[in-house]
Amino acid sequence: MTAIKHALQRDIFTPNDERLLSIVNVCKAGKKKKNCFLCATVTTERPVQVKVVKVKKSDKGDFYKRQIAWALRDLAVVDAKDAIKENPEFDLHFEKIYKWVASSTAEKNAFISCIWKLNQRYLRKKIDFVNVSSQLLEESVPSGENQSVTGGDEEVVDEYQELNAREEQDIEIMMEGCEYAISNAEAFAEKLSRELQANIQSIMASEKQVNILMKLLDEALKEVDQIELKLSSYEEMLQSVKEQMDQISESNHLIHLSNTNNVKLLSEIEFLVNHMDLAKGHIKALQEGDLASSRGIEACTNAADALLQCMNVALRPGHDLLLAVKQQQQRFSDLRELFARRLASHLNNVFVQQGHDQSSTLAQHSVELTLPNHHPFHRDLLRYAKLMEWLKSTDYGKYEGLTKNYMDYLSRLYEREIKDFFEVAKIKMTGTTKESKKFGLHGSSGKLTGSTSSLNKLSVQSSGNRRSQSSSLLDMGNMSASDLDVADRTKFDKIFEQVLSELEPLCLAEQDFISKFFKLQQHQSMPGTMAEAEDLDGGTLSRQHNCGTPLPVSSEKDMIRQMMIKIFRCIEPELNNLIALGDKIDSFNSLYMLVKMSHHVWTAQNVDPASFLSTTLGNVLVTVKRNFDKCISNQIRQMEEVKISKKSKVGILPFVAEFEEFAGLAESIFKNAERRGDLDKAYTKLIRGVFVNVEKVANESQKTPRDVVMMENFHHIFATLSRLKISCLEAEKKEAKQKYTDHLQSYVIYSLGQPLEKLNHFFEGVEARVAQGIREEEVSYQLAFNKQELRKVIKEYPGKEVKKGLDNLYKKVDKHLCEEENLLQVVWHSMQDEFIRQYKHFEGLIARCYPGSGVTMEFTIQDILDYCSSIAQSH
Repeated sequence: MTAIKHALQRDIFTPNDERLLSIVNVCKAGKKKKNCFLCATVTTERPVQVKVVKVKKSDKGDFYKRQIAWALRDLAVVDAKDAIKENPEFDLHFEKIYKWVASSTAEKNAFISCIWKLNQRYLRKKIDFVNVSSQLLEESVPSGENQSVTGGDEEVVDEYQELNAREEQDIEIMMEGCEYAISNAEAFAEKLSRELQANIQSIMASEKQVNILMKLLDEALKEVDQIELKLSSYEEMLQSVKEQMDQISESNHLIHLSNTNNVKLLSEIEFLVNHMDLAKGHIKALQEGDLASSRGIEACTNAADALLQCMNVALRPGHDLLLAVKQQQQRFSDLRELFARRLASHLNNVFVQQGHDQSSTLAQHSVELTLPNHHPFHRDLLRYAKLMEWLKSTDYGKYEGLTKNYMDYLSRLYEREIKDFFEVAKIKMTGTTKESKKFGLHGSSGKLTGSTSSLNKLSVQSSGNRRSQSSSLLDMGNMSASDLDVADRTKFDKIFEQVLSELEPLCLAEQDFISKFFKLQQHQSMPGTMAEAEDLDGGTLSRQHNCGTPLPVSSEKDMIRQMMIKIFRCIEPELNNLIALGDKIDSFNSLYMLVKMSHHVWTAQNVDPASFLSTTLGNVLVTVKRNFDKCISNQIRQMEEVKISKKSKVGILPFVAEFEEFAGLAESIFKNAERRGDLDKAYTKLIRGVFVNVEKVANESQKTPRDVVMMENFHHIFATLSRLKISCLEAEKKEAKQKYTDHLQSYVIYSLGQPLEKLNHFFEGVEARVAQGIREEEVSYQLAFNKQELRKVIKEYPGKEVKKGLDNLYKKVDKHLCEEENLLQVVWHSMQDEFIRQYKHFEGLIARCYPGSGVTMEFTIQDILDYCSSIAQSH
């Protein structure tokens, strides 16, 4: 083991400036035995570093190599497994646990002992030695850099110890002084011995000087004793001075403490005087201040603010126990109660007085469609806005009472104004006087003109008097179309717009005033002043009020809305009554109302979607939209109830013409309107109803052919849609054109029929023979279809007879068609084309089946054109 130790020191540790102190031959526990060495080393340079190094032989086995090294400070536990019995196993706990088996117990014990000594000397953190015999662990280790790990180098270090650099340098200097130090070691040793003896003799000769030195030291000690005595006397004197200074210091501390207390007491008194003292002028203003003048209101406002500041001052701990503070607080409470009572009483009187002044101005608005202006009333009351804010924060009960009184009074005032306003609007709409407007204003069961039964007995008359006797889309309101014109509708539109234009600023001004006067503009949660709940069934408001426990309102914005609902509770019913009247006067008024109401709702929602105005107009808009839908449904129902006359031709059906009138009016009303989508949906319903009922009437028609009814009416529909250019009805426009074209063609073919009947039957037989397989040029050999038979048939249709037949056909078509649509020439031209087509067909058969026969018709195409032109001009 010694040889291995020298080899490891020489090959591995000396090049790294390390000394090998202990070594143990080990292998890992529980695995195939691969021997290696654990070495305990220290560095030769300071600071000393202690390591545990694992060394193993190379794979070739000819030299050792360093595999891994751990710092000893990282070692936490050394476990020897058994402190009594000999056991070669031991564990080292670094970051992980390494289990080893030593080659012998002695090597293990020597290695653990060395680790313990290195720990004691070099490490502050002590390693935990478990299951280690106490004999291996020494009680203490001498300190000092020159000591070895065990107290002597011979126990741990090897038999010799290398010289350090200082020692080597001293020896080299000594040897340089003697040239033969290396060549003659004996002579060098004798020289060193002689020098040592000379040094000893020199020390002995200096004994006399040493004795003199000792005497001097004794004298010095005596002087030191005398100085110490003097210092002791000085210390006693200073002690008395110290006691006097301590007394002075304590006296100064008491003076300083007293002064500090006086300053703090003065500060507290100044705080109370400055923050809880109300000026006499403010007290007088609160007790006797004039609440009617602007100067008095300003003085009372300043006094109320000062009182509120005094009452809300944040007292310091203990102030509330002072009798003077309690008395002052009670005085403030009395002043607050007194002024709050005065303020509430005065404002209630102001409400009443303003009401009398406002009522006096109602007479001048009774004949005008305008609402009274409340701006002066609001302006006068806004002078008290700051006092209302003060009352809200100091006496919420009185603030709540004022709010309730204001709503109760204003609701009655506005109800009178708004009802009178709507009365004037209804009079202007109906054109009646106030004494004879019972139906128009109150919606009685009486009728303006006409009767409901007449709507169910509509009949199709001649085109000359159709407009005066037929049903009309304008007849929905039990008034005939002749009684209404564009001027009436325009007048209604202007009146309805003026009503909305007057209501909007009235509501907005009142809402703005409520927000400013009652200080509700801040949108934050707070306890509600009242519970104003809307009764959805009756459309009225029910009020539940408890003075002691106000019900919560989600926000002040909701409170504003609830106050507006209470004050203007009559607006929505009055608007609904006005809408019902307008709808009864003329169902087309629902178009005007839908556009106007939609615009005003859109404007109000842009300002505040949750406001009273937006909500109310939105509710009324639902009613208007319902009336509009009812108008459309009634039009479709009347289409279905139309009855046609059996004695006169149909012509353009009334609901077709009325759809044109409705569409033209609707397009002018809904131009750039927000609710265009509603009109488009109505268009779709109406046009489908028109299509279905045109076909229904055509099928039921007895005097006028079905194709004529379909052709004329769908031509009219197509012309209407082409003129108005309604984008949502493009598909219906194409369908109307297709139906018109199809029925025109069908009518032409049906009416024209076979003007050359015998000739047509003859050629039908020819075509039948060809279809049976006979070649066209051989048909003339058939007995029934030879050239003589063909000439005989042709002679029966001279030009004169053909013209006579066409003239009869023209008269027949003229009887079928109506003058309004002016389709006679179109139909006649189509019949002319059809007749020419038949003529060309006959000529083609003659040319193919009777080639070279020289057989021709007795009239030409030009003759046909001349006949048709002459007949058209003669009629």
